[in-house]
Formats: sequence, structure tokens, C-alpha cells
Amino acid sequence: MQYTVVIEKGESSYGAFVPDLPGCIAAGKSKKEALDLIKEAIEFHIEGLKEEGEIIPTPHCEFAHVKVNAA
Repeated sequence: MQYTVVIEKGESSYGAFVPDLPGCIAAGKSKKEALDLIKEAIEFHIEGLKEEGEIIPTPHCEFAHVKVNAA
């Protein structure tokens, strides 16, 4: 299964979150670390949903880059 992950660069770290899994977040000192940690967070999040008998959300979010004119 693949989930869309959004990465945000902060002043001193990177944050990551998964739109399809509300509350599933991670932060790391580098982009790679944030991605490694969000992968673990997704797996942990899904484990918790299974233990609670909840439905595992099917990935449905997509992303796109849109170029705009900004003067």
C-alpha cells in the first residue's frame, strides 16, 4: 500500500504528515529522516487501527505541482 506523504521544511527540521491518516505525523532533522520516521509512523498507525477493529483507510490522496505566475 502507498500513502501520499506531505513534507514541510521548517527552520531547523522537516515535518511529514499523511492526509489519508489524520494524526499520523513525524519530524526529523533531515528530509530522509522525516521520511524514514513517517514510514514507521504509518505502520504503527495502521497497527493501532487494526487492534481497535477500525477500518484501514484506503489511500486516495494524490499530489500535483502547479506552476503559477507570481510577480
